[in-house]
Amino acid sequence: MSDMRRDVASNRAAYHEYFVIEKFEAGIELFGTEVKSLRGGRVNLKDSFCRIDKGELMVYGMHISPYEQGNIFNRDPYRPRKLLMHRKEIDRLFGAVGQKGYSLIPLSIYFSGRWAKMELGLCKGKKLYDKRATEAEKTAKREMERADKGNY
Repeated sequence: MSDMRRDVASNRAAYHEYFVIEKFEAGIELFGTEVKSLRGGRVNLKDSFCRIDKGELMVYGMHISPYEQGNIFNRDPYRPRKLLMHRKEIDRLFGAVGQKGYSLIPLSIYFSGRWAKMELGLCKGKKLYDKRATEAEKTAKREMERADKGNY
């Protein structure tokens, strides 16, 4: 079995809206037609979030498009999906989300070997001035790189 990571989708908006404090890896409980859609890259993570319900980690708002050849086996594209992590990790995340006001945001989906995985971020929301500062840093860095290329 190969341990190669093959990215399927990433949530670029999450890096704009949140500070990512820590990253975690979780498996995703999927049905067959959902896996086939995922392999085709037909997934959207925008506006998705994770919550711990009854001791289980769930992802909401993730859209996996119905598989075209799936007919009656297709599931609801927006249904909540269970994420698979060790109990200790879930309990640790539950404590952090509850006490410190952090959020669990899906950052990317990828295949590790034959298994579909999700990278979660323990995130803290950015204020408007934080977003502006981040944008200003990116612009300054880009301009410095352009200036360096011009000098050679």
